[in-house]
Amino acid sequence: MSNVLILGANGGIARIAIDLFLNETDVQLTLYLRNSRRLRNIDSNRVRIIEGDVMDIEKLKEVMIGQDVVYANLAGNLEPMAKNIVEAMNATGVKRLIWISSMGIYDEVPGEKYGSILEPYRRSATIIEESDLDYTILRPGWFTNKDEIDYETTQKGEPFKGHEVSRKSVAALVVKLATSPELEVRRSLGVNKPVR
Repeated sequence: MSNVLILGANGGIARIAIDLFLNETDVQLTLYLRNSRRLRNIDSNRVRIIEGDVMDIEKLKEVMIGQDVVYANLAGNLEPMAKNIVEAMNATGVKRLIWISSMGIYDEVPGEKYGSILEPYRRSATIIEESDLDYTILRPGWFTNKDEIDYETTQKGEPFKGHEVSRKSVAALVVKLATSPELEVRRSLGVNKPVR
């Protein structure tokens, strides 16, 4: 049984991933977020909820002790967040990181140039790629709320294939990666719904 730490546990993908983890796996979850009142009632003896900020490096190190996988589902000032997460993981010996980013950070979407809006995503991905962690960066397309698990992936350097993907699909991929830690290590994956 593994221990998974979810940073930004109230995010749209994270909330779906929590349900999938609880319904389809036996992992122990630690949910880390700034305001625990925002989480709906999660009734499980496999969940521990901790209020905290990713920018609080000492608290972050404390919560990482004993974790097997860190799944970061964050928004905001991503570059210093990525630095703190890498530092805390290095300090506590946790190696496996799943990081949600955005499509377009490598100009890999045919016909699209997203420019400076993606700069924080690019810089945070670079920090993670330059670490010695066993990371997987996910670069999903535009999110839909469709109740479906239907996705394909592309590797860094390959053109992105579609433009959208359901939150549930990304959450399912997160659960798959967290429970099969040997998959897609040190890879950056584009994630989209196949265009049929």
